[in-house]
Amino acid sequence: MLMKFTKMHGLGNDFIVIDSVSQNVRVSASMVKRLSNRTHGIGCDQVLVIEPPSDPDIDFNYRIFNRTGGEVEQCGNGARCLARYVTDRQLTGKNPIRVKTMNRVIDLEMRDNHSVRVDMGVPQLEPADIPFKAEQKAQLYSIDVAGTEYDIAAVSVGNPHAVMLVDDVDTAPLESIGPQLETHGRFPNDVNVGFMQIIDRQNIKLRVFERGVGETQACGSGACAAAVAAIQQDLVDFAVTIHVNGGDLHIDWQGENETLLMTGPATTVFHGRIRI
Repeated sequence: MLMKFTKMHGLGNDFIVIDSVSQNVRVSASMVKRLSNRTHGIGCDQVLVIEPPSDPDIDFNYRIFNRTGGEVEQCGNGARCLARYVTDRQLTGKNPIRVKTMNRVIDLEMRDNHSVRVDMGVPQLEPADIPFKAEQKAQLYSIDVAGTEYDIAAVSVGNPHAVMLVDDVDTAPLESIGPQLETHGRFPNDVNVGFMQIIDRQNIKLRVFERGVGETQACGSGACAAAVAAIQQDLVDFAVTIHVNGGDLHIDWQGENETLLMTGPATTVFHGRIRI
């Protein structure tokens, strides 16, 4: 059969969006690997699947697959693209839109300037909730990577993140430390690894080694995690701009037990059909 799809991106973090509401499509790991391959398929960082709601109080189910074929819990840039897709394709007239991920419900709001604001929910800081192996909650944890100790913040915004403060993100050891931290034994479900540089009280530069993907142009959940880590350590104010390779994201978080808001763009690249 021919499957309709849409290619989208959030600050260069690119997606194949599959509408399983208006067409009957079942997504498998092998299908994701083939579609996301940049030389033999369409090419993307993640495949996003929009499904009919499984609960009466939500509008859509939202599923995320890394290009390795594994399903993951959250993708902030993808959430913004989902909101733009269902609005532009007139799958809903609602604003905000409620969607259900693997482990939480999030609200998506289309803004007047064509950006999308995502209510990411309350960040999880307890080690067991991330999950992360530690005896007790702390702002920073010491972790051994190949015999060297590093300080990281550990946080979940629907998916797990390790955030490391560096002097310069451009020279940060992302390619060497990123893969080792991603699969570190203290993170049972593996982890996304962020390298953040504090510019001033309102600005952070960030690079992220994404779990199952590698470095991407932007990582929305990674930007949220970096903001949480920096605010927790009183390095920045409650409203901060995260500068990633693909552009800027704006994060507002008033502190522990409060919901986190992320605002940024979502762009449609093209629509197409592919035989599956």
